[in-house]
Amino acid sequence: MGRGRQKAKHTKVARELKYFSPNTDLSQLQRELGSTNANEDQWAEYADKYNDDEDDYDDDE
Repeated sequence: MGRGRQKAKHTKVARELKYFSPNTDLSQLQRELGSTNANEDQWAEYADKYNDDEDDYDDDE
């Protein structure tokens, strides 16, 4: 008795999730994507310091 009812319930939930479209605040999304993060700049000095183009491995091996 339970399988048909369970399957119908899962189908109903899946259909609701598939066609669910919440209201999207596009201006908030634009602010989030367009904003610059100050934390990204704090690592730039370390990138310049530790990212050198020289090969760290010995050429003898």
